[in-house]
Amino acid sequence: MPALDTGVIRNIGIISHIDAGKTTVSERILFYSGETYKMGEVHDGQAVMDWMPQEQERGITITATATTCHWNNFRFNLIDTPGHIDFTIEVERSVRVLDGAVAIFSAVEGVQPQSELVWRQADRYGVPRVCFINKMDRLGADYLRAVAQVTQRLKARPVLLQLPIGEEAGFTGVIDLLTEEALGFSATDQGSTVLRGPVPESASQQVQEARLKLTEAAADFDDEVMADFLEGRRVSAERLREALRRGTLACRIFPVLLGSALHNKGVQPLLDAVCHYLPSPLDLQAPAGHHPVSGDREPVNCDPDAPLRALAFKVMAESGRRLTYLRIYSGRVRAGAMLLNSSRNSEERIRHLFRMHAHRREEINEAIAGDIVAASGCQVTLTGDTLCDPGRPLVLEGLDVPEPVVSLAVEAKGAQDREHLLSTLEYFQWEDPTFRVHEDQETGQTILTGMGELHLEIIIDRLRREYGVQVKTGRPRVVYRETLRQQIERREFFHREGDRRPETAEVLLRLSPLPRGSGVRVKLPQPHPPITPELLAAVEQSLQQGCLAGCRTGYPLTDLEVRVLEIPVEPGAPVPSESALRAAARRGIVMAAREAGPLLLEPIMSLELELPTESLGRVLGSLQQKRGRVEGLDKRGDLELVRATVPLAEMFGYMTELRSASKGRGSYTMEFQGFQEAPAEVQAQFGLSGY
Repeated sequence: MPALDTGVIRNIGIISHIDAGKTTVSERILFYSGETYKMGEVHDGQAVMDWMPQEQERGITITATATTCHWNNFRFNLIDTPGHIDFTIEVERSVRVLDGAVAIFSAVEGVQPQSELVWRQADRYGVPRVCFINKMDRLGADYLRAVAQVTQRLKARPVLLQLPIGEEAGFTGVIDLLTEEALGFSATDQGSTVLRGPVPESASQQVQEARLKLTEAAADFDDEVMADFLEGRRVSAERLREALRRGTLACRIFPVLLGSALHNKGVQPLLDAVCHYLPSPLDLQAPAGHHPVSGDREPVNCDPDAPLRALAFKVMAESGRRLTYLRIYSGRVRAGAMLLNSSRNSEERIRHLFRMHAHRREEINEAIAGDIVAASGCQVTLTGDTLCDPGRPLVLEGLDVPEPVVSLAVEAKGAQDREHLLSTLEYFQWEDPTFRVHEDQETGQTILTGMGELHLEIIIDRLRREYGVQVKTGRPRVVYRETLRQQIERREFFHREGDRRPETAEVLLRLSPLPRGSGVRVKLPQPHPPITPELLAAVEQSLQQGCLAGCRTGYPLTDLEVRVLEIPVEPGAPVPSESALRAAARRGIVMAAREAGPLLLEPIMSLELELPTESLGRVLGSLQQKRGRVEGLDKRGDLELVRATVPLAEMFGYMTELRSASKGRGSYTMEFQGFQEAPAEVQAQFGLSGY
């Protein structure tokens, strides 16, 4: 595509809570844009975007899927993301590279917990959004309540662009407040024909009031619109769109549209809204990168003639070969090009380039700034790495990877399975930064760590189906963390008799506890002869590894600042070797942490339950037994909504218990909230009660 067409590219994602209708909306987008000729349905296991067998069987999206389609001379690079908390990394890496997003909410359930999580992820990366309130024809649909929840729960400013025609089962279409038209959707051609007509007389007063509110919101971003609004003059639809677009790009307002994707109502106006209000790659502030050696920062402008800067945001393993998804921020890349992975200081050759259509590939020769494509041939590139022009190295900002909280022990069933288990698990680690593998030193078992039970269940299923590796599994276990009760300083000496001369090293460390959620921060002194930057980097790496190994229980240390105060070298004494410094740093952090009173932290989950009123007492009693804390109660029709926090350790198998207590009518959603100090009895189980 020529450079002048970059302005018609829309890199968008579909984000929401599980079962709000993301994939159904995506399937309609593909159908109405002419990309597909048959609507795939999630409930039939026929959705184009849910192509994995595990997705088709469960009726949920597991992996973010990219595709390309066209609408009114615009080209959409569309990513359909999962809604389940266990696959939140798929949303994280998608919103990192997207220019805009469509946030979908159910008109019945409103803003749900995972909706809040994905909204915060989009906030973190400054992604403009339009909102689509789906399922308007369902019993109990209330779009005004959903809009109010966007304001209350998401602290956002929604701007309603449409009103519904009819309620619940009587929902037949929408009224466009900008053009003041009634839009219907033909049932004879699966909603492909949009029927335009005048606003029903009974709704004219409501339309005028709603358009006035819309104009008031637009006036905040256009002085002329403000003047017309104050003087009571009608503002044209085109001028309103321009003003609303400015507010949307600034993430200060969020246009809201209505519809029912399953019954083919409201999707075409949503596509128009994506074109009108969401940004092209040229509309957003240029991201910045830093030079891998000097650290100097440099803006990355969306220019095909600039040096290449591309971010690898997803890796897929196919029969041991990697397919790397790239967002190109500047420059151009051709098949056969030799590039630099500036994150790992290694060369990569791009063998083939593809435009993706779910799991189907369309080979292309070149891609330019603003595009999202996939490449084969990369051997070492992982999620978050930067590929760039070898003569102009630059490292783009990566992405935040959430910490996994559930582990599972696995053993290969047969000798052949043992041979392939670890190499196959490595493929999954290429794909998924939240999936970790290590060996238990005491039992020799292979331990898989992930975001939840479903996450690990899918890994085990894929091991069996895709690679033919059969394993036995243990019970899921919670992944705890260690932290410190108090600050401590420790001087650590290392001495070893070498073949030619003794190896010695000395470090002085200070370990200080940090507030919850701070992670690990390593502070190094400035390089000073004979301590070089390379030796300091080795010390930092050793300290990070020491934190990952923990000090007492084997769980990683967190919420901790590790400051290297001194690396003394006596005048005339030999320079300490890298291996000696690594050993001193590693032992120093472990011994210092043990002396500082290690403390166990357990993962706490945010829980939202939906259950009938008559079951409320039993469920609240059950939560109390699980050390749960109720944060709030609300009502939705004849159902009770309970918001609570509960330790993850108490939640395994909870669905069976909830169904029993609510006679099968209860359901819940859960997301990771953070780590908190474990109670004394849990500390004692890990031998930490005396610290």
